[in-house]
Amino acid sequence: MKKVSNLEIAGRTLSVEVGQFAQFANGSALVRYGDTAILSTATMAKEPREGIDFFPLSVDYEERLYSVGKIPGGFIRREGKPPEKAILNARVIDRQIRPRFPKDLRNDVSVVNTVLSVDQDNPPEFAAIIGTITALCISDIPFNGPIAGVILGLVDGNVVVNPTTEQRLTSDMHVTLSADMEKIIMIEAGANQVSEDVMLEAIKTGHEEIKRIIRFIENIVREVGKPKAQYEPYVVPDEIWNAVYEMARDDMKMALMSADKDIRDANVDKVCSEVQEKLAEAFPEQRQQIADALYKLQRKIVRSLILDEGRRVDGRDLMEIRQLHCEVGLLPRTHGSGLFQRGQTQVLTNVTLGPLGDVQTLDGVDIEETKRYMHHYNFPPYSVGEPRPTRGPGRREIGHGALAERALEPVIPSEEEFPYAIRLVSEVLMSNGSTSQGSVCASTLALMDAGVPVEAPVAGISCGLVVDEDNPGRFVTFMDIQGIEDFFGDMDFKVAGTKKGITAIQVDIKVDGLSYEIIRQAFEITRKGRIQILDECMLPVIDKPRDQLSPYAPKIFRTRIDVDKIRDVIGPGGKIINRIIAETGVKIDIEDDGNVYVATPDEESGKKAIAIIEGIAGNVEPGQVYNGHVTRLMQFGAFVEFLPGKEGLVHISKLDTKRVKKVEDVVNVGDEIKVKVIEIDKQGRINLSRKDVLLDELNNKTRQQ
Repeated sequence: MKKVSNLEIAGRTLSVEVGQFAQFANGSALVRYGDTAILSTATMAKEPREGIDFFPLSVDYEERLYSVGKIPGGFIRREGKPPEKAILNARVIDRQIRPRFPKDLRNDVSVVNTVLSVDQDNPPEFAAIIGTITALCISDIPFNGPIAGVILGLVDGNVVVNPTTEQRLTSDMHVTLSADMEKIIMIEAGANQVSEDVMLEAIKTGHEEIKRIIRFIENIVREVGKPKAQYEPYVVPDEIWNAVYEMARDDMKMALMSADKDIRDANVDKVCSEVQEKLAEAFPEQRQQIADALYKLQRKIVRSLILDEGRRVDGRDLMEIRQLHCEVGLLPRTHGSGLFQRGQTQVLTNVTLGPLGDVQTLDGVDIEETKRYMHHYNFPPYSVGEPRPTRGPGRREIGHGALAERALEPVIPSEEEFPYAIRLVSEVLMSNGSTSQGSVCASTLALMDAGVPVEAPVAGISCGLVVDEDNPGRFVTFMDIQGIEDFFGDMDFKVAGTKKGITAIQVDIKVDGLSYEIIRQAFEITRKGRIQILDECMLPVIDKPRDQLSPYAPKIFRTRIDVDKIRDVIGPGGKIINRIIAETGVKIDIEDDGNVYVATPDEESGKKAIAIIEGIAGNVEPGQVYNGHVTRLMQFGAFVEFLPGKEGLVHISKLDTKRVKKVEDVVNVGDEIKVKVIEIDKQGRINLSRKDVLLDELNNKTRQQ
C-alpha cells in the first residue's frame, strides 16, 4: 500500500513515498524534494557470503540524464560508467551508513539511488541520503537507525540548510552532515577558509535540523517498517581467543613496537606464523578463527597503548607529527613539482598549465558544465609494497583526488587573474597513513613552484580517535595517524586549510558517532598540525609562488573583441582562425563574451596572433601599418592581404620611393611586405602604400643619426 509522508525542510516540502515502487527490494522509497525525485532501494542477500572477514556493502548513485532533459553524449548515446560527481555522492552516502551496520554482518547489502528528476534548487544528494536511510530503516536489513543528513551553506555569515543554486554561488562552505539524535556520524566539507569555531557552530545548527528529520523517519518506520532479520553473529570462540592471548600477548606487543612499517609487518607476520604452527594441532580446522584472534589481539594492543599508556607503536607521543621533508622543482620539464613526505607517507605532485581550451567538459546532471581546475590522485600498488597490476583509478582514488581538489580550490586564482587550465596529479609513492592530506601539502608546493598565484598555502593532516569500548565516555584523540592506527582506531578526521581557516574536511568513523567535544578537539589538533607543517616544512622550502612560469609552460596572451566581430575572426567554416593558427602555431580560445586567449610557448608568435586578431576585429583606419603578403599583380598595382580575409590595393605609384615601370620589378605573388593604410574610399575599398612605410623608416633613421 502506497504511503506518502511530508515534512517542511528549509521552506520546501520533503515527500517520502513507500509501498509502490521496487517492491522486490528489502526496502525502497521514492523521495521528492521540490521537483527533485530519487528512488532509493536497499537489498540484502539471503545468505552470508562464505570465506570473507568484512561486511560486503555496496552503494551506488546512478545519474540519469533524462532527469535534466539531456541526451547523453558519445557514440552510443546512453549513460556509461558513473561520472566523478556520482561516485563522490555514493562515497558520501557509504560513509554515513556503514558505521551503523553490525560489524560481523556477512550478507551482501546493495544500496542503489537512481536520480529520476533534478530541480537544481533542491539538491538530489540530500534526497538520496534521506531515501537511503528510509529504505534501510523500513527494511528487514539489520541497521542501527534512523539517522539523517543535510547540506549546509554559509551565506553572509548565516548558516543555510540545503542552499538553493543562487545561495550556493555565494556560499563560503558546502558541508554534508549526518547524525543520529545524539552524535555526529559524518562530515564532508569544502570551505572558503572558514574558522573552526564557525564550522562547529554550523554543525550544531545542522544537527538540530537533522533531529527533525529523524523523528519524521521514525514515524514512517512505526507505520510500515518490517521486523529486522536475524543473522548469525560471527565471534571468535573463547577457547581460541584465550589460547592466542596467553601465548602471543607479549611477543605481539614487541613485534608491533617499530617506527618502520616494513619491520613491524615482518615481525607481526613472524609471530602470527609461530602461533598458527603451535595451535595447529589443538585447533586443526580453525585456522581462520586463529587468524581472527590474532587480528583482535593486534587491535587490542594498539588501542590499549594509546588509551591507557598515551603512546604509540612507533614511539611517538599523541601530539607528535612524524618526520617531515619537502622539496620543489624536482622535474625540470614539468611546469611545477612538489614532494611531501611525512614519516613513510610520500607524495609527489606535478602541475600542468594549459590554455583554457583544455578545461574538462562535464556531462552530468549539475549546472556545472566545465572544470578549469582539476586534481587527480594515483595510488599505485608499489606504494604499499604490493606486486599487482594497475587497473586505473578506483573509487578511493577518485575520492581522495576530489578531497585534495576541494582543499585547494578556495586559493586557486580566478580565470581573470590567471587565465590557465590547471591540472594537478598526485602520485602516492609510499603510503602509511593519510596520503590524501599528503597530496594537499605536495600540491601546494607544486602550485607555488609552478608560479600559480595561490591566495595562501594549504596544508592538511588527520586526527585519530580511540574510544574505550567498555566506557564510551572515555576517549583519546591524537595527531597524524599512521596506517595501523587508521586500521585499528575509531576515526580518521582529515582537515585541510590555511593558517586563516578550514578549506576541506572528510571524516571516516567506525564508532556509532562523535560528540561535539571530540569534534572540537579534532579541529584544534588539526589546526595546530597544519600550522606546524606549514611553518616547519613547507614555507622554509618555498614561501610564495615563483615570479616566473616554467619556460615549458604556455604563455597566455589575452585580448577582448566586440562580440559582433567573433564571426569575422573565426571566418566561414573556421577558415580565418585556422589560418591564424597555421601561420603562428598558437592555440586560440574565443569565449562568447568576446574574451580571446592565445596560448603559445613562443612570445613573438603570441604577440603576432593577438595583433592579427585585433586587426580583424578592429576598424581599419588610415595610418595603420600591417605586415601583408601579395596575392595578385595587376598592371596598375598589387593586391595585398594585410589581415586574414582583408585585402587592399598598393597602386604602382605607391610601391617604392622611386618611379616603378612594372609592378613585377618590385614585388611578386607571395612576397611579404609592410604596408600603410592611406585611404578607405566611400565604397569601403582600402588603398595601401609601401612607399609611405619606406619613407617613414628612412626619416626615423635620419632622426636617430
